[in-house]
Amino acid sequence: MPQPSPSYFQDVERCVEEIIARVGQQIVLGIPLGIGKPNPLVNALYRRAKVDPSLHLRILTAITVETPKGSSDLERRFLEPFVARVFGNYPDLEYAVDLRTGRVPSNVEVGEFFFKPGGFMNVPMQQQNYISTNYTHAARDLMDNGINVLAQLVAEREVDGERWFSLGSNPDVTLDLLPMVEAARRQGRTMVTIAEVNHEMPFMYHDAMIRPSAFDLVLDHPGYDFRLFGPPNMAVDHADYLLGLQASALIRDGGTLQIGIGCLGDAIVYFCQLRQQQNALYQRMLTDLHVLERYGDLIQRIGGVEPFEQGLYGASEMFVNGFLYLYRDGILKRRVYDSIPLQRLLNEGAITEAVDEPTLRVLLERGVIPTQLTAKDFEFLRRFGVLNDRVRYQDGQLLIGETTRVSADLDQPESWAAIITHGLGQRLQGGIVMHGGFFMGPGSFYQALRTMPEAESRQICMTSVKRVNHLYGNEELAVLQRRDARFINTTIMVTLLGAAVSDGLDNGQVISGVGGQYNFVSMAHELPGARSILMLRSTRESGLTSTSNIVWNYGHITIPRHLRDIVITEYGIADLRGRPDKEVITALLNVADSRFQPELLEKAKRAGKVPQDYQIPPQYRQNTPGRIQAQLASYKKTGLCPDFPLGTDFTEEEIILGRVLKGLKVRLATKGDLMKTIVRAMTVGATPDAAKPYLARLKLDQPSGQKEKMIQKLIVSELIAGGHV
Repeated sequence: MPQPSPSYFQDVERCVEEIIARVGQQIVLGIPLGIGKPNPLVNALYRRAKVDPSLHLRILTAITVETPKGSSDLERRFLEPFVARVFGNYPDLEYAVDLRTGRVPSNVEVGEFFFKPGGFMNVPMQQQNYISTNYTHAARDLMDNGINVLAQLVAEREVDGERWFSLGSNPDVTLDLLPMVEAARRQGRTMVTIAEVNHEMPFMYHDAMIRPSAFDLVLDHPGYDFRLFGPPNMAVDHADYLLGLQASALIRDGGTLQIGIGCLGDAIVYFCQLRQQQNALYQRMLTDLHVLERYGDLIQRIGGVEPFEQGLYGASEMFVNGFLYLYRDGILKRRVYDSIPLQRLLNEGAITEAVDEPTLRVLLERGVIPTQLTAKDFEFLRRFGVLNDRVRYQDGQLLIGETTRVSADLDQPESWAAIITHGLGQRLQGGIVMHGGFFMGPGSFYQALRTMPEAESRQICMTSVKRVNHLYGNEELAVLQRRDARFINTTIMVTLLGAAVSDGLDNGQVISGVGGQYNFVSMAHELPGARSILMLRSTRESGLTSTSNIVWNYGHITIPRHLRDIVITEYGIADLRGRPDKEVITALLNVADSRFQPELLEKAKRAGKVPQDYQIPPQYRQNTPGRIQAQLASYKKTGLCPDFPLGTDFTEEEIILGRVLKGLKVRLATKGDLMKTIVRAMTVGATPDAAKPYLARLKLDQPSGQKEKMIQKLIVSELIAGGHV
């Protein structure tokens, strides 16, 4: 039966009219998280609702990204040129802009199941409409909330002479939703699916490929192309590097890796690179920083410090920029195959990826294929490269090249000889080094994916979140592929009994969302050889005030204590799995900031959870920021541990200005430093020539009025104090 053709539109307003004509005045719009949103279409629908009160629009999504705006005149001076250069013509989602100013009309509602971290704190509409759910349940919950319109940004390409769409960055929930949409239609629900083509979206193969006929409407006009949202890499500080160093030593060669976006993920990647490329230096750092002395047994048992000979396989909800660096450096190279018997044989070492006569013999001996090949058996052998493309199957016979025809019975000597001599492939085909649900990263990441040769791109499989984030439905294959998995995520706080707080506060305010964290933590307890690793900075700062992120207890948790596993701070590793409460508490005290250890220990004693005479060992009582600075200072002087290990979109000038503005903001917000900072600025004499480019970048080289003159002096004073001029 021929597939139905979608209706194509080159005008977004006409597409909006068609949507309304099909579903009516009550629109529940489901759009992907992150960069998969069709912004022009969403904005047009939102504008229509703003001028038509009879139209009720409910938007359901996650991670609504926005270009940075700045909260002060000085921040805007810094950000506006940067945003213009890096984000280009990216159109902000207008509903997000209105949410911040309380201008969303009453006939529009926006609900999200994961916020951009910290993005909607104290925004009542979003806090009230937040949907708390595991990411694997997002498709189900979207359907239960009554979506009748599903829209997504797609890439487009001709493959083998046929036009295909690719879900690109976001097959994650859409692949789960599309069968649900069809089931809803069979039950009589009106549903509309829309694809908006954007030629900036990388075309991803495998599960992400989808026929245009899967959509009812297609918006396709180059005028609606826009640059994808590309958050820049941020600086990695001393604490991040110590966290990343320790985590990298818990990753086992030949295993599986999941990491998230941000500074901590970049630090892990950096030390995996160092482990691979400068192994002696890597091991020296582990020794000098006492990591091997304190945690050598754990590292030997579950991780490693040698280069990655077998390599890693990536299975991560988010395919982050760092995985691409690991791939280029020959670390992300362990391929997995979508075949249970083939993957089992590879894991056992019974076969290798090199195809030869023993490969075929093992497949026969282990019952993967019979001696009498069927068409299905032949397709299996061809699909995975055991047979080369010169071999064809026809009516129980094998045709090899143009002249050789033999029986498909491998017990026949002439058949065996012909296949071994002319029909074998060279290496297994179809291996995947990375399964991901969605991706987001800097613009250079997208460019690399767009220009990657097809053979390399096909080693990356963007797929459904259910396939990546848990085991149900494909347990046997997932267990084989995800051997020695290390699921490494970040958290905000950890209680002394091992529970983790990652998504919200005890007053109910939501910071981000559960996302896939719970799934990966629970999966680590199910997979043989897997471990969950939660990373957190030991403290957080507000002005001059420090607060411990290791707490006695807390009124909200994301990961319950019974799923505790490994926790890492900049001060060390706490292995909590299967240990009694007393040992969990003492292990976490050892990696807490020493300024807070006495109070935490006292609370544990009052609760009767540790012996009254227990004392924290002396070697763990020096956990201070000053010690961290001193530990890494010598390495940074030699060029190690750079501020931006994976590169940055900031210029050198902007990096320095960023530090200056950050420091100035802290000092001006602190009573003790406020007057000192102002007095110091007032004593600045003539502007040094070296400061002028920085002032020009902020448009303060020719200040007008007393306010701008004062700001100029503050900037110059900070540049001088920081040794930048």
